[in-house]
Amino acid sequence: MSEDDGIVKCDACPVLCRIRPGKTGACDRYGNFDGRLTRMDPLLVLQAAREGAGVVPFLEGARDWDGSVVSGVPTFVTGIGSGTTYPDYKPAPFIVASRHDNVDLVTVVSEGIFSYCGVKVKIDTDRYLGPEQAAVRVDGEQIGHVTTAEYGSQMLALGGVRHLTGGSKKEGNATCDAMLRLCNKEAVEVSIDGGARVLIQSARPPVVNGELEERMRVGCGSATIGMFAKQWHGLADEVIVVDDHITGVLTEHQAGRYLDMKPAGIRVRGRRSTPGRYFQVAEPGQGWGGTDVENPLEIIERIDPKAAWPGLRLLMVSTTGEDSAWYVLDEKLRPVPEAMPGPIVKVVERIAENCEPALCSVLFMAGAGGSLRAGVTENPVRLTLSVKEALTRVTVGGAPAYVWPGGGITLMIDVARTPDRAFGYVPTPALVAPIEFTMPREHYAALGGHVDSIVPLERVLGGERLTAAKGHPDNPWPMAGERR
Repeated sequence: MSEDDGIVKCDACPVLCRIRPGKTGACDRYGNFDGRLTRMDPLLVLQAAREGAGVVPFLEGARDWDGSVVSGVPTFVTGIGSGTTYPDYKPAPFIVASRHDNVDLVTVVSEGIFSYCGVKVKIDTDRYLGPEQAAVRVDGEQIGHVTTAEYGSQMLALGGVRHLTGGSKKEGNATCDAMLRLCNKEAVEVSIDGGARVLIQSARPPVVNGELEERMRVGCGSATIGMFAKQWHGLADEVIVVDDHITGVLTEHQAGRYLDMKPAGIRVRGRRSTPGRYFQVAEPGQGWGGTDVENPLEIIERIDPKAAWPGLRLLMVSTTGEDSAWYVLDEKLRPVPEAMPGPIVKVVERIAENCEPALCSVLFMAGAGGSLRAGVTENPVRLTLSVKEALTRVTVGGAPAYVWPGGGITLMIDVARTPDRAFGYVPTPALVAPIEFTMPREHYAALGGHVDSIVPLERVLGGERLTAAKGHPDNPWPMAGERR
C-alpha cells in the first residue's frame, strides 16, 4: 500500500513497517522498490540433472554454472524468496501447476511465519554438557534447555513460543537470532548452566569448552564389552570400559561368562545393575567416558585377594578409545602401569575405528497453522487431513519434512538438507521458513483449493528475480517422494 510521500506500508507480517523509497523493512526481506512492496531475495527453484538433457549443470566439472534457470531441466519451485500469505486470507504467493511422471501436480508455495517453532539439537559427545533441564543461554539470555540424553548424544531443546514471546524482549530477540543462525547453518556458541560452553553448527563437530570433539562413542561400556569381548579374550584378564552411564566389566559380564573367563575379583564403584554393568561409577564430567575421572583407577573400589592374582593383566579404556591404560597387578595386587601390548593396542584402535565422526544435527520443528493452511485452501482442516493421509507431500525448501502424528501439521526438518540461507525472521519475533505442499491437481481441487490462482510452471520461470540451485544430494526429488 503506497502513501503520498513514496512510503510503502508492508503487510507481510504484523509489524506493518513503513518503508521509505530504496529502503527495506525491519526483517530485510521486503523493500520499497520503485514504489512497490517487493520481496528482496530472488525466488529459488531447484533443478535436477536429466539424462539426455542438453545442459546438465549438476554433474562433476560444471562448477562454473551461474545459478541461472536451465531450460528443459526438471524444476521445482521452493518457498525461498516467495513471500508470505499474511494476513492469512490471501492465497499463497505461488500455486504452481507442473507435471511429473505423467501426473498433473500442484505445488503451493509460501514462506511461513512461525511463532510456534523451535530447534532440536543432537550433539554427538560423551562429554558432560550440563544437567538435564539446565538452562541453555546465549549472551546471558535463556533460549532453551538440556533435554534427555540419547545413545551417544546429548540433546538440547531450543526456542519455542515461551522463549520467543513469553519472556522479555531481549530474551525473545536472542532466541530468534540464535535459531535463525542455527537454521541457516551458522555457528552459535551456547553456555549451559552448571555445565559447558558448546559451539554448535549443523553438520559440524561440536566444540566443547574450546576442544573439538572428534568421535561419537561406539556404545555404552556394556555394549563395548559385548562387541569386543572375543577380541580381548586371551590377551587381557580383565577389561573395564569406563562410561558415565553404564560401565562394563568383562569377566562379570555375560560376554565374559560366555567365553568362560575366570573372575578377576576387581570390583568397581557405583550401583551394580546386572552382571558386569555398573551405574554411577563417577560424576559426569569431561574425563574418561564422560565422567569426571582423570585417573581410571579411581573407580576401582576393591580388589578381592581370593579371586585376583599377581600378574593379572588389566585394560581400562573409554567408550571412544581416546583414553586407555594397561596395568599388571604386582605381588600386593596393586595395579602397576605398563606399556600396552601391540595386540591390545589394535583392539583399542578398533574401538576408535568403530566410532562415527561426532557431529551436531540441527532440526527445525514447527507447527503449520492458520495462515499457511488458509493460503492453500478455504477449508484448512482438509489440508491437514490430506497431509496425514499422505496425499499431500510437505517439503521445506525442497527438503523432505517429517510430519508428526496427532493433530495439526507439526513438522520437523534437518536444516543440513535445505538450501543455504533458507530461513528468515520477522521482528515480532518469529522465524520465517519456506514450505511447499505438493499434491495431484484433481486432489487440490477437491480440497477446495484456490484453483483460480494456479499458474503454470513456465509462467513462474519466465518471471524476474529468479535463481536456481541444486538440491541436497541425499534428498529425493520433491515431486517424487522417496523415489529417486
